[in-house]
Amino acid sequence: MPETTILLCLCTCPDAASAQRLAETLVGERLAACVNRLPGVLSTYRWQDKVQTDGEELLLIKTTAERFEALKARLLALHPYELPELIALPVERGHATYLDWVRTHSTD
Repeated sequence: MPETTILLCLCTCPDAASAQRLAETLVGERLAACVNRLPGVLSTYRWQDKVQTDGEELLLIKTTAERFEALKARLLALHPYELPELIALPVERGHATYLDWVRTHSTD
């Protein structure tokens, strides 16, 4: 049987409070094994035909491919943005013991 694919998901939040709330919920509900919060991110983007720059907090979310759809549904339900960023990247290599820990801690 093939190993469960690990994903690294990226999501920006408008402030520390919403980032903390999302991180605690995703880990608490076992939708993610770990969420790192990176404050001080500046994002420049086009929204409603205007170029904008805002300070944000970036979440680095470690989960499995099997948990992604549930994670996405929960994140979209809780996120304060009208159109939240959620990008999932497959982890091709890593410390095997750590990857096993992610698999174990992002399952029901």
